[in-house]
Amino acid sequence: MTRQQLIEHIFTKKTFLCVGLDTDIKKIPQHLLGNDDPIFDFNKAIIDATAKYCIAYKPNLAFYECMGTKGLSAFERTVEYLKETYPDHLIIADAKRGDIGNTSAMYARTFFDGYDIDALTVAPYMGEDSVTPFLEYENKWVILLALTSNKGSHDFQLTTDQDGERLFEKVIRKSQAWGTPDNMMYVVGATQGKMFQDIRMLAPDHFLLVPGVGAQGGSLQEVCKYGMTDDCGLIVNSSRGIIYASGDTDFAQVAAIKAMELQREMATELDKVNK
Repeated sequence: MTRQQLIEHIFTKKTFLCVGLDTDIKKIPQHLLGNDDPIFDFNKAIIDATAKYCIAYKPNLAFYECMGTKGLSAFERTVEYLKETYPDHLIIADAKRGDIGNTSAMYARTFFDGYDIDALTVAPYMGEDSVTPFLEYENKWVILLALTSNKGSHDFQLTTDQDGERLFEKVIRKSQAWGTPDNMMYVVGATQGKMFQDIRMLAPDHFLLVPGVGAQGGSLQEVCKYGMTDDCGLIVNSSRGIIYASGDTDFAQVAAIKAMELQREMATELDKVNK
């Protein structure tokens, strides 16, 4: 999916919601556990219920890798189902890969050639040669970790150098020599609030993948106030607040309601851009 296609999709559907498929076998409804592939069955029901309210899905690899081959099989089936049934939705693999160059090249081959994923989260800590192998793929997105929503983000990401530049600022500034707004996004947690202003000064045109709305306490309105651009520039993720809104047989229907509520809030924010 190109940048222009993504923008058109957002404004046509009036949503910039990404549904996180952090599917934990210990949290899905009990009635699914007797199925041959309960993780995929759960994902399929969530996808079918929420597809009209979102523009992207983000399976987190940790929730699949922890189950070994069965988990990876469920991940592969989920990706295949999305590509076949909802090809206009961005598929983001939340894997946070990144290593020395030849290892990153193998990670890139895995996700962009093997799984044919649209976008991949990448950890930039090891520098340029650990990131550029992911950027060699046409019409694929690299989403660099910049300023995350977890409590520990302050341990390193907000530390300053002798010139007063914070580490997350250095990541954003330096990485723009590696990629462009057409193939690179940044992860910025919804809990960071007014910090979006600082990020937009450094990256005015890049899309931001924003986790932390809902269960982690981030405010959609605050994210939009400080982070939205004329092209929207945001993909806001919600995982637990949608997929685990109900633990009963009505889980998919309740997930749809929660996704619809967010979509309506997003439509209101997008209308402000159009005025």
